[in-house]
Amino acid sequence: MRIALADDSALLREGLAQLLTAEGHTVTHAVGTADELITVVAANPPDLALVDVRMPPSFVDEGVHAALRIRRDWPDVAVVVLSQYVERRHASELLDGRGGVGYLLKDRVSDIGGFLDALERVRDGGTAFDPEVVRQLIAARSEPDGRLAGLTTRERSVLELVAQGRSNASIAAQLYVSQSGIEKHISTIFGKLDIPPGTTYNRRVLAVLAYLRSETPRARGAQPPAG
Repeated sequence: MRIALADDSALLREGLAQLLTAEGHTVTHAVGTADELITVVAANPPDLALVDVRMPPSFVDEGVHAALRIRRDWPDVAVVVLSQYVERRHASELLDGRGGVGYLLKDRVSDIGGFLDALERVRDGGTAFDPEVVRQLIAARSEPDGRLAGLTTRERSVLELVAQGRSNASIAAQLYVSQSGIEKHISTIFGKLDIPPGTTYNRRVLAVLAYLRSETPRARGAQPPAG
């Protein structure tokens, strides 16, 4: 795939570029600021943008704002955000009912196979959320809100793994359940979350969206959404 990447660390930036090139991908641009990333994406949209969260000048959230703009203005460009920290609000904001998005911790890069697999899943319209991101989102809420309250413990475990971007086969192996059993669980989850067949967006992505957003209203001090 064609990848544009942005990270203020020259060492990590060049290391990623070399890794991706060695794996047969084309790095269209490797830049050090969020503004530069927007410029190169506008001029030559890649298949995927790989961007750090904290970048110059304030080193707060320039990267994620660039990612959100890319999601809005270039919807065909997949986006993977890299971060050293789990920032729950940003993880939730990136999901808008569409796939093609990931939130990975930089430690994930040390697992080269897992990292490359995550990029390919996102490029193909899926999601890839680091297990630690999902774990902290779970820990942030005391009780599931709305329709998630109707999920069984097993269904919530399945949905947690779906949120990580796992395939049905991978989930089955993780939970020691048959693949057909996982397929039945996921079908039941779709029903409980009112995600109908034939929906325009990927049903798994919509389920992940409901899952990851279930804790954000309480975290911000607002009331949970109805239904």
